[in-house]
Amino acid sequence: MGCGNTFFGDDGFGPAVAEHIQENHEVPDDTCVLDVGTGASEILFTVLLSEKRPEKIIIIDAVDLGRAPGEFFEIDLETLPKQKAHDFSVHLFPSTNLLKELRDLCGVEVRIIACQVGHIPEEVEPGLSKPV
Repeated sequence: MGCGNTFFGDDGFGPAVAEHIQENHEVPDDTCVLDVGTGASEILFTVLLSEKRPEKIIIIDAVDLGRAPGEFFEIDLETLPKQKAHDFSVHLFPSTNLLKELRDLCGVEVRIIACQVGHIPEEVEPGLSKPV
């Protein structure tokens, strides 16, 4: 799941990765690559309520954790702060509670792959920065 808003600089990293995979790689039949934009929480909630769930969900997103711009890293679900179910934001991960419920109650493996942002503008400015 490529998460982010393509209208705000590096926040569009997740959708850019999803698009790159779809256009440049053969995706196995049992795998789905999605550009979910800013709708990740809604999609994950639908998965939570569904009878048929994926074995694994990989979330690709841009974050600002003070690392070097363009640095890729995996974020452990346990290190994310616990949030109330209604604490959603365009520039934040889906609710940590929701991700943990998918993992703990539904048996879905959840991984978060992140890229440190270089630039997220305050106004509409599509396109990734050079490091990202």
